[in-house]
Amino acid sequence: MGYAPTQRPEPFRDEPPRTPPPPLPPGKRRGGGDRPPRGSRPRKKRHWFRWILSLLVVLLLIPVAAAIYVDTHLTRIDALANYQGRVGDTPGTNWLLVGSDSRSGLSKEQEQQLSTGDSSDVEGERTDTVMLVHIPKSGRPTLVSIPRDSYVSIPGVGKDKINASFAAGGAQLLVKTVEGATGLHIDHYMQIGFGGFANMVDAVGGIDMCLDAPMNDPLAGINLPAGCQKLNGPEALGFVRSRATPRADLDRMLNQRKFLNALLKKASSPATLANPFRSWPLVSDLTAALKVDNGAHIWNLASLGNALTDDPITTTVPVGGFEDVAGSGNVLLWDKTKASAFFDALAKDQQVPSDLITTVGS
Repeated sequence: MGYAPTQRPEPFRDEPPRTPPPPLPPGKRRGGGDRPPRGSRPRKKRHWFRWILSLLVVLLLIPVAAAIYVDTHLTRIDALANYQGRVGDTPGTNWLLVGSDSRSGLSKEQEQQLSTGDSSDVEGERTDTVMLVHIPKSGRPTLVSIPRDSYVSIPGVGKDKINASFAAGGAQLLVKTVEGATGLHIDHYMQIGFGGFANMVDAVGGIDMCLDAPMNDPLAGINLPAGCQKLNGPEALGFVRSRATPRADLDRMLNQRKFLNALLKKASSPATLANPFRSWPLVSDLTAALKVDNGAHIWNLASLGNALTDDPITTTVPVGGFEDVAGSGNVLLWDKTKASAFFDALAKDQQVPSDLITTVGS
């Protein structure tokens, strides 16, 4: 019987650990091919939500930035002065809107283009347009045209046409004269000159107006046919300045009110506000063109704009007739009884009676 050979114990050898194989490069998998397994492709990040959010932020910031720009760049003047015997505060808000024949900032070429005449042709600065806007605490606003030839008492001057007060003492004397003639406390003042007016019209792409009859006035630089048409800046300026119509100043005041309404509607339309090539020039031209009282701010102007586009009652001071006066020429006389009742209603923040609303030129 045989035996297995004797086994010799061998000494223990500590072998070094095996080094793991290097990882395969990305995209390489065992089995060959570069195609990654399903579900391993990286997803593209969706940025559309961020773009929409950014766009909304921009759309919200543009009006805010424009409002800040206007409020900080407005030209403010000391138009409202306290004086002895000044009428006390009356309910509602009263604005005095003035279109002046100022040629300030216009070159000789622009004066020729706008048919304004040379600045040396006039003595001082006069008002081509005077309007009073009463914004009540409730109800419809009232837009009142005050004829520039209105024969009124001017403090420190005597009786003369109302636009002479502006030439003699600027905005302060005009406000004082209007307050004395109407018994209304003026809360805010706004003034625009020739050049600024034309630039604003061009900034919104012109204004559509319908004329019942042709208007040919070389002095105003216009020759417009009857019918509906688009007026550019110089044509619009001539349209609101011209008195070459059968009723002269009364027709002119009607045209001014119609045009102001059309301009405000065009300026506040979505087509203008959404177009930066129109809205920004409008904002910059408006800021450069306007002069307001020291207490006026962008929110006050917004309230005025809202009132003028909110179907206001448009009328003229009750007219009593015309008269030739030595030193003043042909002047317009107010109907004292009706005018007194008219402004008394506004001073009490009441609706003006319908029989006091002047339909001629309105």
